[in-house]
Amino acid sequence: MHSPSHLLYSPAMSWKIKQKLRILLNAETNLCQQHGGRGGALSICLVYPNQYHTAMSSLGFQTVYRILTETADIQCERAFLPDREDCDEYAKSGIQLMSLETERPLGDFDILAFSTSFEPDYLSIPRILDMARIPPLSADRDDSHPLILAGGAAFFINPEPVADCIDAICIGEGEVILPPLLALLTSGAQGSRSNLLHALASLPGVYVPSLISPRYDQDGVCGFESGAGVPPQVVRGCSDPAENQPACSVILTEQTEFNDMFLIEVSRGCPRGCRFCTSGFIYAPFRYHPLEILIPQIDRGLQHCSKIGLVGAAVSDHPAFNQLCNYIVTQGGKVSVSSLRIDRIGGEALQALQQSGHKTISLAPEGGSQRLRDMIRKNLTREQILETCERLIANDILNLRLYFIIGLPTETKEDLDELVQLVTEIRGRVVERARANRRLGEIILSVNPFIPKPFTPFQWCGMEPLPSLEKKVKLLEQAFRPLSNVRLKVEGLKECYLQALLSRGDRRLTPLLLAMSEGTGLKKGARMCDIDTAAYVNRTIPLTAALPWDTIASGERQQLEQEYRRAFRDEEPDD
Repeated sequence: MHSPSHLLYSPAMSWKIKQKLRILLNAETNLCQQHGGRGGALSICLVYPNQYHTAMSSLGFQTVYRILTETADIQCERAFLPDREDCDEYAKSGIQLMSLETERPLGDFDILAFSTSFEPDYLSIPRILDMARIPPLSADRDDSHPLILAGGAAFFINPEPVADCIDAICIGEGEVILPPLLALLTSGAQGSRSNLLHALASLPGVYVPSLISPRYDQDGVCGFESGAGVPPQVVRGCSDPAENQPACSVILTEQTEFNDMFLIEVSRGCPRGCRFCTSGFIYAPFRYHPLEILIPQIDRGLQHCSKIGLVGAAVSDHPAFNQLCNYIVTQGGKVSVSSLRIDRIGGEALQALQQSGHKTISLAPEGGSQRLRDMIRKNLTREQILETCERLIANDILNLRLYFIIGLPTETKEDLDELVQLVTEIRGRVVERARANRRLGEIILSVNPFIPKPFTPFQWCGMEPLPSLEKKVKLLEQAFRPLSNVRLKVEGLKECYLQALLSRGDRRLTPLLLAMSEGTGLKKGARMCDIDTAAYVNRTIPLTAALPWDTIASGERQQLEQEYRRAFRDEEPDD
């Protein structure tokens, strides 16, 4: 695929790339305690399959980096997908993709470990391996190549589309899976790669795809076969907050989404159980760090940043949320949260957000109509939504970001009409308040199509076809265009289609991923590989069918089936 490097190598081009890496590294403040060894230590390059800015905005990536760097006998560095300009430089110069810290070629490391939060980043994994001169498929690699590991939220939702590229995958949370995994890897007692893979497969939460093979029939995956002594399913690893410190920022840099704040994870999972959302299921049970554990981390963060970002799928469900916000403000800091649960916005927290300079608050009604909110188990009434918006407006927070989902199962035009009516009424209250203070706020509608996700009650539902979704978007555009202070932002439908494909895919998608990683478009790649993408994306899967992600043990399958049935017969579960 590549021309010989000695024919293309350009020292000037190599210098340009190295200069960029050094600028990024020199701009960082690294708070990690570097316990990793040097010399004979096991060398691991932690790779985020997206660009630096996105990678360093990921608290999960930073947490894994901290664990690796604080582990004895491990030398840990980082690497990222270069931007387009640097990708061209790498191609022209003929050099391998390099690590950030020492500019070491990735192919020289003992292990490459991919940390992946979002399914679309699967496409970058083969590309990065190719830039490192490593065969993208594990079957084509031997003992001369680095061992390829992977983990992150995307992998413990559905690893199958990229499973043939990875030697071993961590299914679950790194805090509980990594210590025994690293102990095995640093022991050096396994010998051949085959022996090592079998040893890895025996560890809790570690999935070795080459030792578990899918079977197919005309409808898709119909089962799996595992090798001798290999468990047929992997149990997802779940950490105990009492045994682990809160995940916090360990590398501070301006080259990130959250360049002015110190991030602290206050909770993991969500107690709500919305039927479309993975957080309440793959991170179950809902867990949180107590106030007395979080306060020292807040104090530490305020030594470096004036703003503390509280992280979690359900931050406002933390029992001490109000106290947390108040403590940060009384210590002279500012508090930031990504979004708030509509029925959990108390006066103390609202005051802290005001004092922190918040001009915009994000709320997530999700369903546009009461019927849909009941069906997805959002447990929010129209009155609660309006009352919360009224409370924010009354406190001079006039900019609201509202998250809605279109294309939910059974959605009709009447549901969309109710969404328009709800937003119009919220806008009316914003305008009324604006007359009093002569400042007009803005309502941003962030609209995303429903994407069926594994390990949710709606995992069996198909995604609505793109032409139908496009019509709904046009309907909303027409409804909101006349409203000057309402801005509609719709996630790219084609990108969402790709995400649904990867969320529901199996290993037969691997050739398509390889083609797309080389620049081929989805439609053309699907034709080349003879893949019917609609069969993955739009199909309603029978409850009795095997699922591509059945390699991951799901003790909650019966619960998911029960919730699925309840959703479509208008019966709410018992609390």
